[in-house]
Amino acid sequence: QLAASSILGLTVPHAPHAPPRCLAASRAASPVCVDDKSEVEEYFNNEGFNRWNRIYSEDGEVNAVQLDIRTGHGQTVDKILKWVDSDGRESLSDGTWCDAGCGVGSLAIPLAQRGATVVASDIAGAMASEAERRAADLGLSERASFSTSDLESLSGEYDTVSCIDVMIHYPPEKMAGMVGHLGGIAKERLILSFAPDTWYYRALKRFGELFPGPSKTTRAYLHTEEAVLKALSEAGFAPSRTEMTGTNFYFSRLIEAVRQ
Repeated sequence: QLAASSILGLTVPHAPHAPPRCLAASRAASPVCVDDKSEVEEYFNNEGFNRWNRIYSEDGEVNAVQLDIRTGHGQTVDKILKWVDSDGRESLSDGTWCDAGCGVGSLAIPLAQRGATVVASDIAGAMASEAERRAADLGLSERASFSTSDLESLSGEYDTVSCIDVMIHYPPEKMAGMVGHLGGIAKERLILSFAPDTWYYRALKRFGELFPGPSKTTRAYLHTEEAVLKALSEAGFAPSRTEMTGTNFYFSRLIEAVRQ
């Protein structure tokens, strides 16, 4: 569940659903179909898991860029936990929390430590299994459960649904559907984060694409805040709190929205 925003072209964790899209490599070329979902699932079950597991581990060996991303992601998680703490532990322990695209449990585990009942999932089985192992090591197996699932397969009802740094894998035309589905299983609150589409971040993303490398294995999509707020409104939610996290290589807008 990483910073939806390694804007300079670095891949990020978490996976969503996105049907195959066909892109023309050139005006004369035949369309090439891109299946974002399969691409992300394969990446995070293989080399991506090794890379991001190190980033999400405080003692994992990382380079300077990865350390910056770890810091940014940690700040986003801390902001959510600060919201939770300000609301009071009682409200947390009385409800249920679905963490969609949980990665290795960066958010789900501290929520369980605070008394929440957390149902977490990730499209990559390797990520969900690592999260389950970490929770078990902390004695949290009764508080937090982990499974392998893509977003469109999630069902049930939860007081709060969070989806942190996953929207970067959704092309803009699919984002509203993703928000609508998550809103359909959230009884009271949605917490989302996304890489904001501004001229500055677009420029950084284009700059990063000039330097292809082995870490660039998934596409990164930016979203305007206006479009995300519109999708939330259509799903029956209104924003209540927002935050922005920006480091050198991590940029993520965080929105809490409550049902109207």
